[in-house]
Amino acid sequence: MKELCPNIYDFTRHWSSAPNVAQAFEALVLVDKADNDGVICASKAMVECACKTIVEELDDPSNPIKGWPNSPIKSADPTMGNWMAAATNLLNLVSDKTDAFNSVIGQYNELATKLGRFRNKAGTIAHGRMGFEQKLSAHHRRTALITADTVIGFLHDAYLSIQTDPTSSFEPYDRFPEANKAIDTSSAFLKVQIEEDGTLYGKISLGSNSEEHQFSVSVSEFLFGTDRFAYREAFLQAGGVHSKEKQS
Repeated sequence: MKELCPNIYDFTRHWSSAPNVAQAFEALVLVDKADNDGVICASKAMVECACKTIVEELDDPSNPIKGWPNSPIKSADPTMGNWMAAATNLLNLVSDKTDAFNSVIGQYNELATKLGRFRNKAGTIAHGRMGFEQKLSAHHRRTALITADTVIGFLHDAYLSIQTDPTSSFEPYDRFPEANKAIDTSSAFLKVQIEEDGTLYGKISLGSNSEEHQFSVSVSEFLFGTDRFAYREAFLQAGGVHSKEKQS
């Protein structure tokens, strides 16, 4: 599958911290290995998950796209095409309806619609089938995979070309190398000390104006922001129980 879907693998790797992306990807891999017609449902779910992820990352909380007068996701149950339209809007891929690029977006939306029709015809769970009906051919399943990969690659490449807002981003620290370098070059720690309750307190000079910024951070906040594995280990050492252990 990796040869057919390099963009899906890249997208999943980029959003490795997003549990719903991982779940959608795992479902797709599972049905593909089983040579199952469910790959068509899973391909559609992967595209929809990718669109929702991009919308969630780029949406402005002060002016959410769902509240826009012409919002494509105003309805209670938006379609995959609606989510794709929302993603392309937030990616600024189309300036207006007369934009020549709008026809390209329309074709991708048509591909999304076709995936939905494949799903309706071949879904193995959500849409019941006759017991002796023939499986769809490998060509149909391959088309669903390649189409999904094309759509996700198109959106992901567009997403990577823009600068997201670090104050609201779900992206990790490594997503902002230029900003990180600029901050480290112009700012510095001025003072750090540990308070009685174990909280780290300090002052930082910000930028060329050397404006001072005070901060205080607890051990849990520090580990959660810098080292999630150490955070989990500290929790276990404190007598905590991992959620997966609770379920077993």
